[in-house]
Amino acid sequence: MAQRPTIDELKAVPGRRPVSVIITTYNEEVNIVDCLRSVLWADEILLVDSHSTDRTLELARELPIRILEREYYGSAAQKNWSLDRVTHDWVLILDADERVPEPLAREILALLARPPQHRGYYLRRQNVMLGRVIRHSGWSTDKVIRLFDRHHGRYPDRRVHADLQIEPPVPVLENPLVHYTFRSLQQYFEKLLNYAEWGAAQGFREGRRAGVLEIAGRPLWRFFRTYLLQLGILDGVRGLIVCSLQDFGSFLKYARLWEYRYRQSAGETITLPAFDEERSTWELPADSPASEGVAPGARSSGSSATGTAGSGTVETTAGKAGASDGAAVRAGGVESGGVEGGVQKEVSEAGAAQIGERSSQS
Repeated sequence: MAQRPTIDELKAVPGRRPVSVIITTYNEEVNIVDCLRSVLWADEILLVDSHSTDRTLELARELPIRILEREYYGSAAQKNWSLDRVTHDWVLILDADERVPEPLAREILALLARPPQHRGYYLRRQNVMLGRVIRHSGWSTDKVIRLFDRHHGRYPDRRVHADLQIEPPVPVLENPLVHYTFRSLQQYFEKLLNYAEWGAAQGFREGRRAGVLEIAGRPLWRFFRTYLLQLGILDGVRGLIVCSLQDFGSFLKYARLWEYRYRQSAGETITLPAFDEERSTWELPADSPASEGVAPGARSSGSSATGTAGSGTVETTAGKAGASDGAAVRAGGVESGGVEGGVQKEVSEAGAAQIGERSSQS
């Protein structure tokens, strides 16, 4: 039986396409070192941090990576912004709670050692809850497009549930990412609250409404689908907890959306979490083959300062001003609203944690 090539051997293949890894973070001191170490084989690692207040950056600077800091306007905005700041065409995007096992690293390098046949590739995820992989509960089919040519892919303008838009077909790689999505009830509940808040804000922004059917019917259907139809019952107590929490998250989102509409009808000003309104965030770069004839939006006018600390290069980018600082909506009109730290105060107090996309989990 032929021995598989090592990572070093695959990296040395002549003509291999180099790959940049993008990791977005906010207060990820628990995860960041293991995440970074799992991708040290990459040609470039860019960490984009949303002004963490824990030891995330201190720990990251000990490794040979680039670091940028930027206010958080949602997962899609953060990733698009990062795509324009890496060196190589092919990118691998990770969340800090994800790991790239060696078999997946070898598969990616082997794929890039020859001309890739597609613009992008799905990666399956093994989702770990309290030390055990969840095999059912709607998580067994979880896959995300994370390896792609950045000149042909872009995330849509959404705060949550933003799946990369790219030219099909998009094959699925054999080896999965490992996703440590559920370390504790407290950690996951904070994530759930953020998703509910951002999902309600997205729905309000799009003109959606919520009534009895959405508030009661959608959560009940979600639990029935994930726990019974998708066999969450076979995941034991973990399956019951996962399905119940996702059911509750759906309830919170539609209840919050109903509240927004009620308060708007009463004449209140509704202040939403910040959205990135800059066109360049959502458009392919002007030099991209897929964007010929499309004029790019203006770049962010924020200032930046660069320096070094340890092995990592640190660049701090000022947050945007104007419309992206928040959106306040009054019945019969739209007006600007203030925020603190790029997001509404009550949202940031709940924890403006960086949340990765979740195609089939949320």
